[in-house]
Amino acid sequence: MKQITVLSGKGGVGKSSITASLAIALSKEHKVICADCDVDASNLALVFGLREKDFEQWKKISTNEKAFLHEKKCSRCKKCVDNCHFNAISWNKKKKQPVFDRLSCEGCGVCQIVCPNDAIGLEQVKNAKIGYAQTRYGFFVVSGQLEMGESGSGKVVAEVKKLAEEKSGKAGIMLIDAAAGIGCPVIASVVGSDYAVAVTEPTPSGLSDLKRALQMVNHFGIPYGVVINKYDLNPKSTKEIEEFAEENGAEILTRIPYNKGFVDALVNLVPVIAYRPKLKTFFEEIAEKIPKN
Repeated sequence: MKQITVLSGKGGVGKSSITASLAIALSKEHKVICADCDVDASNLALVFGLREKDFEQWKKISTNEKAFLHEKKCSRCKKCVDNCHFNAISWNKKKKQPVFDRLSCEGCGVCQIVCPNDAIGLEQVKNAKIGYAQTRYGFFVVSGQLEMGESGSGKVVAEVKKLAEEKSGKAGIMLIDAAAGIGCPVIASVVGSDYAVAVTEPTPSGLSDLKRALQMVNHFGIPYGVVINKYDLNPKSTKEIEEFAEENGAEILTRIPYNKGFVDALVNLVPVIAYRPKLKTFFEEIAEKIPKN
């Protein structure tokens, strides 16, 4: 199955809207499945008009651990406090023992390693949930949601992709909606991909963040193309993006003009390709240029 990841260096460029409409365009000739890998703020299902009740199943998963103290074994040496880089361990002067903040703990295990008395353990926590739903457009969306205050989003992304593979049936394309930026969940989304669609907008920050995102994509040797959204709002910045793409051998997959229909479609929980059919040519152009073999 071909994995195509849609990413952006910054938020607010229309990545999820473009992903949803691209999925519909691709589904005309290919069997697809969508994976919403923005697990910190998943909203791809909403773009398709899906709500919580529409999901066939939600499953609690554990991809992270939290540290805890065996008080009787603790010698009060404070090594765990001194070596916690996340400031998740404080010192209780009254009890003269370390106190673990579960919200701040990343489960890295450093405290367990430095403890000379084996007084610290790690326990699995249910830090996320994953599920899937059928869209009205004939394909599934798999989604993951990190629980409030929990960490481990990169590993949750891996579980979302795994579930998408299980539910793909005979799908030939997995379309992955990555988070914005270049952090751990984005890296987990990109790893294993066959192609990346980089969405940007014609602003100085749009170009700067695009360069960072594509530097990461290049690190994994993944071919990519660029989509310029709202290209007509700033011709100068659009030209700079085009020049950057040409210098780096990247194809401009399409240039989408500013259209208020994108906002109206989101308000009405409908992909813009269905809400404004005259815009379908832009998504069909992307679908045509993406290598699918």
